[in-house]
Amino acid sequence: MIPLLSNLNILGGDVKHIWTDLPKPMPTPTRTDANERGTERRTVALPARLTWKDQRGTTRFATVVARNVSDFGVFVECQSPVSIPLFRLVQFQFERDAREIDVPHMQHGRVLSAVYRVSPPVGSRPQGLALRLMVEPRRQAVQEQTRATA
Repeated sequence: MIPLLSNLNILGGDVKHIWTDLPKPMPTPTRTDANERGTERRTVALPARLTWKDQRGTTRFATVVARNVSDFGVFVECQSPVSIPLFRLVQFQFERDAREIDVPHMQHGRVLSAVYRVSPPVGSRPQGLALRLMVEPRRQAVQEQTRATA
């Protein structure tokens, strides 16, 4: 049994040790159902294509399926795993049949994007890539309206 209070003589002086309670554990974070995103994320299942250059400068491409999309990003799944490192710049575009999606800067072709999360394949779930779209949606919409009226 550990004494709660004891006196020790160290280098000629008395030192009192007092047993204190350990700090309380941090509460477990609770998941909220509130969407804290800046823009709405839309669930889709549309064919798309990624194009990038590998470390040797060779152009690579992959056929993917876009699973959700917002004004700032898109999450895609690759049926066959690809080796794209984090923060690599890639060109993202929907296939011609899928360009009717309601994201103005994605209807006209390729969008420069950066890979910011890579999810490895697990079981039957394919590899996933989260892409940050390198556009400013508000500015892009204003530019398109200006071109349309000019």
